[in-house]
Amino acid sequence: MAPALLAAIDLAKDYSNSSQGLTTQSLSFVGNVFARVTPETFDLALDHLQRSVGQYATYFGAASLISIDHVVSLLDAGAAKIFVTRPQLEELKALNIDQDRIVLALPGNTRQEIINAIAGTQVDVYSHQVQDTGLVEAWLKEYGTDRPDIFVSFASPAIDDVLRISKLAAVPVIPAEVLTVDATKEPGLLSVARLVMADATSDRPDGLFTTLVTDERGVALGLVYSSEESVAESLRTGRGVYQSRKRGLWYKGESSGDVQELVSLSLDCDNDCLRFVVRQKGRGFCHLATPTCFGQYTGLSKLQKTLESRKASAPQGSYTARLFSDPQLLRAKILEEATELCDAKTKSEVAFEAADLFYFALTKCIAEGVSLEDVERNLDAKSIKVKRRRGDAKPAFVSSQPASTNGAANGTSTDTAVKEAASIPKSKEDPAGVRNGRIAMKRYITTKESPDTILAALQRPSQRSSDQIIGICRPIIEAVKSRGDAAVLEYTHRFEKATSLTSAVLRAPFPESLMKLDPATAKAIDISFENIRKFHAAQKEDKPLVVETMPGVVCSRFARPIERVGLYVPGGTAVLPSTALMLGVPAMVAGCKKIVLASPPRPDGSITPEIVYAAHKVGAESIVLAGGAQAVAAMAYGTESVSKVDKILGPGNQFVTAAKMIVSNDTNAGVSIDMPAGPSEVLVVADAFANPAFVASDLLSQAEHGVDSQVILIAIGLSEAQLAAIEDELHAQANALPRVEIVRGAIDHSITLVVDTLEEGMRLSNLYAPEHLILQVENAESVVPYVQNAGSVFIGKWTPESVGDYSAGVNHSLPTYGYAKQYSGVNLGSYIKHITSAHLTKEGLANVGGAVMELARVEELEAHRRAVSIRLGVS
Repeated sequence: MAPALLAAIDLAKDYSNSSQGLTTQSLSFVGNVFARVTPETFDLALDHLQRSVGQYATYFGAASLISIDHVVSLLDAGAAKIFVTRPQLEELKALNIDQDRIVLALPGNTRQEIINAIAGTQVDVYSHQVQDTGLVEAWLKEYGTDRPDIFVSFASPAIDDVLRISKLAAVPVIPAEVLTVDATKEPGLLSVARLVMADATSDRPDGLFTTLVTDERGVALGLVYSSEESVAESLRTGRGVYQSRKRGLWYKGESSGDVQELVSLSLDCDNDCLRFVVRQKGRGFCHLATPTCFGQYTGLSKLQKTLESRKASAPQGSYTARLFSDPQLLRAKILEEATELCDAKTKSEVAFEAADLFYFALTKCIAEGVSLEDVERNLDAKSIKVKRRRGDAKPAFVSSQPASTNGAANGTSTDTAVKEAASIPKSKEDPAGVRNGRIAMKRYITTKESPDTILAALQRPSQRSSDQIIGICRPIIEAVKSRGDAAVLEYTHRFEKATSLTSAVLRAPFPESLMKLDPATAKAIDISFENIRKFHAAQKEDKPLVVETMPGVVCSRFARPIERVGLYVPGGTAVLPSTALMLGVPAMVAGCKKIVLASPPRPDGSITPEIVYAAHKVGAESIVLAGGAQAVAAMAYGTESVSKVDKILGPGNQFVTAAKMIVSNDTNAGVSIDMPAGPSEVLVVADAFANPAFVASDLLSQAEHGVDSQVILIAIGLSEAQLAAIEDELHAQANALPRVEIVRGAIDHSITLVVDTLEEGMRLSNLYAPEHLILQVENAESVVPYVQNAGSVFIGKWTPESVGDYSAGVNHSLPTYGYAKQYSGVNLGSYIKHITSAHLTKEGLANVGGAVMELARVEELEAHRRAVSIRLGVS
């Protein structure tokens, strides 16, 4: 749509404080300017475009420019239209430049010159320095209304001539110096208001003009009325001023304070409606104190207002405020959400992920003082560029597989990585774990290798950067902390694909229908339950510890159960009711008042009946239907449905471990954890008395947990034939397993260490500190004294690690990744706390009081000293 007029400016002139004519601010109200550009002022033109972006559109007279490259550069930099000669026009056509952005400058002003110039062209035309307005008026009438836009400048602009041209829908080009927005103050200049309203029409009896008021994004704020007088006043004051049908001029916000800054004004396509673009201040446009007369903002506009409010004054605990104060977190979330959007497949997933990305991207904008209006102005500017790059991605973002900021090693999506199923099977074509055509571990003979080589061989599989994992988990935790059940469900829908779930919690008593088991399975759980109960019950302390440290001074220690515990039961690639038993039974035995389980649901929203049955047997209060960091956060902080706990126990992938570490370090959570954890692992010590088939089966029982698991064989004095026998069994048994592709992933970073002596083997075992240690050696019980670091030990060839995982009675929730050097596995002590007490008689205080007072004096804690001295009556 053509502008009402163009204010012609001098590129070399500063209009910021013009003493006569339009100022820089007034130019923006008019909305369009014209500038003649020469080779000497070309750089000024580019600078002007950069400085004025979003303020007004600039039209350039480029007829005096010789280089067509300069013309194209101006269009590329954002010029609205270029006024060119006929030869320039033909060159631009050859370059496929959009003809809507080209205006043909007429070579003369006679009727015949005009007819000859415009013949056969559909571009807009410009008649320069017109002297005979009547002639132009005549050919405009002859030309009719079904034509391109006509731009006209005047040798001597007079208000009547300009108005006659305007009323014929031509666009007058008038020097800014002869235009004014305050005709009362500058009566000798041409009134912008009169020119803007020259072609306006009204069908109202009172002659008022319907006026639509919008914000800079084009969102309608309300409908009002204007007159030429109110338009003139609005231009003069730079505010939203309208014509009240009852009260005359209406200065919006004069009484309420909800004023409007004028951005621009224009007429619609048929000149019967004005549009005011404003920046609304205060509560909003409507008298009801809403942003618009049509209600609240929605979508991105609403989000922008919320973010601006959070930046100015965020409520305590606001996640958005945290994003503003933690640029690294915000960066990580933008990268994460961009990847999730790339990985989204369905329409709903794309919409969901795009909304997340918009939120974090707009947070970045608001943090840097950038508004949606700024962004949209840049989009508009980019849309009219004529010089196009290929648009290829930068090398860092090019990959043969979809990029991922937090997927598993195979380039999996965020959802796959964050959810509990961390083990991604190897494809049949992947050579992982295969050596010389066989599934085999790498072998080291320690006498032929340096200590550094052996130490390097014992390193666990590399895990993802802890900073990266924590960066992924923190926003999830904060979301659950601030939004409770809604956030838990949102992440469960996303990561577990359990979109049918409407509640995050299954409460006891659990329906019988959810515990329908094969009788053999129920019996196996019952046997395991009882053995685990017996072993942990035996760990109970019969009575408090009482010691009289000196006459009259009795110290004691007594145990109390932790009142509320949260038990994390992994899901993913395997159903793990055994973990529910290992965690739940000792909690029950300890007497914990509240037991909360958490486990990822299946895609249909259900939980496996084996886990529900185990939860029922241990007396769990509820089952949180969630996995990963969101489940940990729900138990740590509590939600509307999830009970807050005092301690969280249970294994999980790297994200679960990171989440446990985060909440345990948050003093506001007030929650502890059992131990850090990593992928499952086993170390088998075998000598010549070991059964090769048994050894191979023990190694594979852990390798099938996941591709990030690791198994180690320490072979003591075995011959080549004996080693080959174990390797043959390993290959044959592995190929018979349904999870062979997972096994190969684990075997790929698993090793055999051939040593000469038991002492050397146990030294290496203690250095490694395995989660599971299996002793398949002669007189295995006699080797137990050598064990310094291990989660749990399995003694002799008839004790496979599997019995510890399920039914023997020992606990299978154990420290991994070398943490067996510092941590115990889960036991009854994990669910109790010890409280100490001291009980002194008068004699006892007299006996110990002197020492207490002296140490208090040394530490300069006088109140401590006086608490004793007052009782003993000494100064």
